[in-house]
Amino acid sequence: MLDAAFAGINGDMEKILGWAEDVLNASSNAKTENELFEEVRRAAYEIGFEYCAYGMRLALPVSRPAHFLINNYSSQWCARYERRGYIEQDPTVMHGARSPEPLVWSDELFAPAPELWEEARCAGLRVGWAQGSPTRSGVAGMLTLARSAEPLSAAELEAKSLRMRWLSSIAHVGFQRLVDTRSIVCPEIVELTSREKEVLQWSAVGKTIPDISDILLISADTVRFHTRNVLEKLNVSNRTAAVARAAYLGLLD
Repeated sequence: MLDAAFAGINGDMEKILGWAEDVLNASSNAKTENELFEEVRRAAYEIGFEYCAYGMRLALPVSRPAHFLINNYSSQWCARYERRGYIEQDPTVMHGARSPEPLVWSDELFAPAPELWEEARCAGLRVGWAQGSPTRSGVAGMLTLARSAEPLSAAELEAKSLRMRWLSSIAHVGFQRLVDTRSIVCPEIVELTSREKEVLQWSAVGKTIPDISDILLISADTVRFHTRNVLEKLNVSNRTAAVARAAYLGLLD
């Protein structure tokens, strides 16, 4: 699906993209939320996380938005989380609803919710990373990757960041497809220009806006212009999500 876009990249990047395409294909074939979650869980385990969770806040009803949650946490912790209403206190949920930037769990992050943080750690959820995928239509999804030990070092983040971001975007695209999200505005027919495809293809291999500017011999402002157009067309909030949705829709062939 993405082969033509990635000619000439190094072996490590080819492995990452091959992994991402395998996960994308598996998620595209999933028929139920549980099947999709199993693929996401397996991919998370491959990159060093024993737990994962996906949550989606739907846009309707406006007065009290519905939530879809799926994870492999312990049943005791899930019951406790729901009973104590922790979803309303969870700083990761608040962040994911408004920002596409990833975050790493820390004492500082959970300082406003000390009981939640203490109980999560007692449940074996001590190390974590999360990335939200808010959309312009009001739907917000978030993937969380967690484990019980081994702090997430800067070196590990650098090595695995692209896979983690890919997995977050693939999960969001997949669950949007399967969950009843009638409030989502998702165009059935999307057309990208050749330049928009080029920008997405280079974004997929981790190139920054200045990198793409140099590669395509266009200004950084022009790259940003095409990027904004793509995000608008695909109804996503960041470049990784745009690549995942475009690949899912077969727009990068």
